[in-house]
Amino acid sequence: MKLSENLTLAEACRSETAKRKYIDNTPAGIIVDNLKLTAEKVFQPIRNHFKSPIYVSSMYRCERLNAIIGGSLHSKHITGQAIDIDNDGTNISNKDIFNFIKDNLDFDVLIWEFGEDSPNWIHCSYVPGLNRKLVFRNQFDDNHIPRMIEYKEVKYEQKKEKVQRNENRSVPAREVKPVQKPSRNNTRQRSPRSSEELDNN
Repeated sequence: MKLSENLTLAEACRSETAKRKYIDNTPAGIIVDNLKLTAEKVFQPIRNHFKSPIYVSSMYRCERLNAIIGGSLHSKHITGQAIDIDNDGTNISNKDIFNFIKDNLDFDVLIWEFGEDSPNWIHCSYVPGLNRKLVFRNQFDDNHIPRMIEYKEVKYEQKKEKVQRNENRSVPAREVKPVQKPSRNNTRQRSPRSSEELDNN
């Protein structure tokens, strides 16, 4: 059964843990409908944009499977409304996919899952009518404890001041006077004029 043009139900339910533990990870009813929507709104636009295979590491997880792997009790994977993607080892990086989702798609929660230059994998949930477009990053703190923080993209851009020039305006020449060596009597520090002056510096 196809959930979208390039994603099957078998791919969405595949789990090595479920195989090892003999868990039936087959969804039914509204969960299948949710999986179709997640595939159509998240997976397929990514696949169409990059025109290359996109690998799903986890999508649907029944409650028993979710508990065994330590998933959240309220995980959207249980309802078929979340997808984890891991394209490591291909010509499309996880970072490329993360940025594409962040900048172009509708979603509820998007998470950069560990990793420095590129996430180890990407988590994205889709909840129609309730999408909040929250972006987070999971990382280890100094004590190697996992923490989730708000994602902030770091950009190094040189600030350029805009200077308006009037080409028709003439600038009078100024006489340059030599700088006199200050005496002890006039080296006292001038106090600031106001707190606003400090803030504007």
